[in-house]
Amino acid sequence: MSHKSRLVSQSSPDQHLPTKPAHHPFFSKTDFRAGFVATLPLWLGAAPFGIIYAVTAIAAGLTPAQTLGMSLLVFAGAAQFTAAGMFGGGIAPCTIITTALILNTRHILLAASLVPFLRPVKLWGKALLAFQLTDETYAVGIQQFLEGKGSPGFQFGANISLYCIWQLSTVVGIFLGRFVPDPAAYGLDLVFPLTFMALLVPLLRDRTSVCVAVIAGGLTIVGILLLPGSWYILLAGIVASGLGAWFSRKQP
Repeated sequence: MSHKSRLVSQSSPDQHLPTKPAHHPFFSKTDFRAGFVATLPLWLGAAPFGIIYAVTAIAAGLTPAQTLGMSLLVFAGAAQFTAAGMFGGGIAPCTIITTALILNTRHILLAASLVPFLRPVKLWGKALLAFQLTDETYAVGIQQFLEGKGSPGFQFGANISLYCIWQLSTVVGIFLGRFVPDPAAYGLDLVFPLTFMALLVPLLRDRTSVCVAVIAGGLTIVGILLLPGSWYILLAGIVASGLGAWFSRKQP
């Protein structure tokens, strides 16, 4: 090769173009699998709760299709229990829907706290994560995010994991409904709330988080005693979160 040819070859613009970076999807299979597996221990608490919901719904007069449909579309244990009980009491549908929405308003706060970790995710991805977010999967996901190991894919896997067992347990409960007339008599309705508390306690790592938890718990108790309906859930969450933000700013 001549000296001139070598110069042309060495100065070719193609050699100075940056290589195209590899594509890393937000919902990677590895992260999804990790989130799915991390939530498997929660199946032990979710399965009885889902079965109890289905048994309660069937006893309240809902059809199997309505019972399963609520699990597929609502996917919120407290709201589903309340809706089933109100249906059995002959409450108007608009009142049932409004009450369920009020009970689920706390998910606004949960989803909002995940936003800083999900900025690269497109709107459809955020909507999907928000739809399947629960108290328990939020606790699993936020712990990973706070430790710097979380990802949208991990959160998605955790959400899907609990979503699957909730549907399966609902189907089982539909078939068992005729044999267990009063599941609350066995104390099985406490399984899921206790599971959530077990997930929450490890997240209380500093003075601010402990104060927020204590304030939220205290306000919830006061709200149960003094306020009608379920508005106290949202109010306690907003007030406690606001005070937590104020405490954080005051700290050096």
